[in-house]
Amino acid sequence: MSAQWKRRREAGAQWAVAAISAIGRHGGRSFARLVLYPVSLYFLWRRPEERRDSRDYLSRVHGRRATTAEVFRHILTFSQTILDRLFLLSEDMRRFDVRTDGLHELHRHLDGGRGVLLFGSHLGSFEVLRVLSRQRPDVPIRVVLDRAHSASVTALLEQINPEMAATVIDAGQEGPAIMLAIQQAAAEGAMIALLVDRTQPGEPSVSVPFLGAPARFPLAPWLIAAVLKIPVVLAFGLYRGGNRYDLLFELFSDGIEVPRRERAAALPALIARYAARLEDRVRDAPYNWFNFYDFWERGDDGVDPSADRAGPVHVVDPAPPGVGTDRAVRAAVVPGAGATGD
Repeated sequence: MSAQWKRRREAGAQWAVAAISAIGRHGGRSFARLVLYPVSLYFLWRRPEERRDSRDYLSRVHGRRATTAEVFRHILTFSQTILDRLFLLSEDMRRFDVRTDGLHELHRHLDGGRGVLLFGSHLGSFEVLRVLSRQRPDVPIRVVLDRAHSASVTALLEQINPEMAATVIDAGQEGPAIMLAIQQAAAEGAMIALLVDRTQPGEPSVSVPFLGAPARFPLAPWLIAAVLKIPVVLAFGLYRGGNRYDLLFELFSDGIEVPRRERAAALPALIARYAARLEDRVRDAPYNWFNFYDFWERGDDGVDPSADRAGPVHVVDPAPPGVGTDRAVRAAVVPGAGATGD
C-alpha cells in the first residue's frame, strides 16, 4: 500500500476550514450543505491527483470506468461527512438519525471491564461513534490520534469540543509512551478507537487482497491486540445520505491470543480476514471510502510494487513485554480529521 497520503497537502487552508465551520454554526446545516456543492466542484477541478485516485477506486468497486459525476458524488459525500463532524462533536445529536446494529455484543464485552479495541477505517464517519458516550457514559472512549497531521482541522475540532482533547492518545509521542497509554486505557475498561486501514511511511505492513488487487495494511494495530488480548470489535459509521448514519459493530475476536513464535504467520491471516470484512462494507457504501490516494500503489509498468515486498513477514514484538517499539506502535494511529484522504 502506498504511504503517499502522508505527503499530500491539506485539502483546505485553515481559513477555509474555519469559514465552513462558521457557515455551519451561523447558517445552519441545511444552508452549509448547499455551499458544499460549489466547494466540492472546486475540489474536483483543482485536485487532479485525488480526482484520479477516486476514479480508480470507484472503477474497482463498480467494475467499469467511473464517470465524472460519480467522482463528484464521492467528493461531495466526503465533504458532507466533514461538515457533520462539526455538529457531531458539538453533541447536537437531534439533527441526526443514527441507527445502530451490533450493540449487544459490544456492551457484553464492555460489561466485562477489560476494555475493548474498536478498529475503524476511513470509511464513513468515525465521529458518529460519539453516540456511544450517551448510551454508555460510564465507559470512557479514548482515540489514538496523530495531532500533528491536519493540525489546523484538529485544533478547530478541539475548539468546538474542548473535552475531545482529553479523550485523545497522541500518536505523535514516542512508541513506548503510546503503548503505555493504551494499556492504561484498557486497564480502565475504556473503548480504545484506532483506524487500521492506512500505513505509515516506513512502518511494518502486510499485503493482502482488497478489491481485486494486493493492498498494504498496517501490522501495528494487530500487534497491540495480540499484546493486550482484549476483545476486538470492528466499527463502521456509514453515511446514508440526508441526516442518517448507520453505526455498525461486528465482533472480530474475543481476544487475540497468539504465541510470539506464531505471530509472523497468524497476524497476516487476521489482517486478510479484516480486509475481507472491510471490502464487504465498502461495496455496501462505496461513496463512503475516503482514502483519496493510490491505495494500491501501482508502478509505471502496472505492477503492484507491494507484491515485491510480500515475502515473509517479520513480526517485531514489543520490548520490554507490553511496551511497543516505535516502528511497531507508531503505525497504529488515527490521522487527523479533515485532511485530504481522511
